[in-house]
Amino acid sequence: MFSLFYGLWKYIFSKTEFHVLILGIDKAGKTTLLEKLKSLFSNLEGLSPDRIVPTVGLNIGRLEVLNAKLVFWDLGGQPGLRSIWEKYYEEAHAVIYVIDAACPSKFEDSKSAMEKVLRHEDLQGAPLLVFANKQDLPEAVSAEELSRYLDLKKLDERVCMFEAVSGYDGMGIKESVEWLVDIMERSKRTEILRARAGGAGLDSA
Repeated sequence: MFSLFYGLWKYIFSKTEFHVLILGIDKAGKTTLLEKLKSLFSNLEGLSPDRIVPTVGLNIGRLEVLNAKLVFWDLGGQPGLRSIWEKYYEEAHAVIYVIDAACPSKFEDSKSAMEKVLRHEDLQGAPLLVFANKQDLPEAVSAEELSRYLDLKKLDERVCMFEAVSGYDGMGIKESVEWLVDIMERSKRTEILRARAGGAGLDSA
């Protein structure tokens, strides 16, 4: 009887945990964005931009957003590190793809890397949030311009949103991540991962 009530209590009061990949080529501002997320959704003060160094491997951030626990995996974007991205695809509920909107010379590389991500079968159905980052800089293009350039409709039918943000001052980030939590809670991708976890639990019982 105790186990029955404990299971019911855990179901009602425990928060859902989602794994979110933060991807993008090098110098897109991924880690700066993660540090800003920490200051927006917790009492933690993230690192200031001038103390952030290029990511070699992985940065992890754990935050509570709305009624969910989010684990962010910020992966290095240098060409030699992108091969490790796919090791994290299978357990990811969603992808945040970050693009430096103030550097048009890197748009093609960003587009090519993102297309490769979206084509991978281990990310099938994962919601996508594309950040046109560095909007604090005057030369940054809008999210609409970036969306037209990437032209994702020809490539993919998943739930997707483009947002103009700034990892430096936090513009647009909070609302976008809250949107992503709402989408993840209702996505087919989450259903797939829950079913897979349930099956694994039965196999180990």
